[in-house]
Amino acid sequence: MRALWRGSISFGLVNVPVKMYAATERKNLSFRQIHRECGTPIRYEKVCPFCNRKVEDEEIARGYEYEKGKFVVIEDKDLEAIPDETVRTIDIVDFVDLREIDPIYFDHSYYLGPEGTGQKAYLLLIEALKKTGKIAIAKVMIRSKYSLACLRPFGENHLIMETMLYPDEVRDAGEIELSTNIKLHENEIKMAVQLINSLSTKFIPEKYTDEYRKALLEIIKAKVEGQEVKIPAAKEEKVVDLMEALRASLALVEKEKEGKERNFGRRKKRATS
Repeated sequence: MRALWRGSISFGLVNVPVKMYAATERKNLSFRQIHRECGTPIRYEKVCPFCNRKVEDEEIARGYEYEKGKFVVIEDKDLEAIPDETVRTIDIVDFVDLREIDPIYFDHSYYLGPEGTGQKAYLLLIEALKKTGKIAIAKVMIRSKYSLACLRPFGENHLIMETMLYPDEVRDAGEIELSTNIKLHENEIKMAVQLINSLSTKFIPEKYTDEYRKALLEIIKAKVEGQEVKIPAAKEEKVVDLMEALRASLALVEKEKEGKERNFGRRKKRATS
């Protein structure tokens, strides 16, 4: 795995040299835009509409629009004015409980690995976080952006860093209109809770797969091989009474459980015979 960033974790007077690695990767299928008539990929050029000509990369500057149609140019030397200690340091500012952070604040995940002589301090930080049940809130500069982040133990002996959104980057949910005239009946609540409990299980990430991507790959394969792509009939949407839907859902869960138990009994019987 290639390191994306090198620096150190700083808390108190302790510095932990670390390397940062991407913890996740997208498995999305990407498409190119092509000319339908001849199948040639469309080419994009960087053009200045004022000068009415193509612009080369060396002519392009970094600009910030401070007013509509007005820009200030930010040069590399301007970014270099940021103090060095904020560029290559993950500065821990607080330790908090993970349950206090709503997942809406999490942005990207990165693994942090020890660098050279930092092995002992790295393991010490992980062990201290485990013992206290806390996670670290820190600030870090990544790709010219000063980010909020949290550091937490991952697995047995690894540290993961989640970059986070600042509070002003999270939209106010209060802007969503909700009716205040709807009343929930006690039976509806009880059945909904019963349904949730019936479907509750241990989280096993490996059992979840991207069915849409799988179906899309099958369509692509069929088209490459010149086969006809079959489009399934659209499901008819029915307006169902809420209580009726809850009862039907519970009945379906019970039926599936009975089927699993019967299959388990057959397998067990075959194994002992």
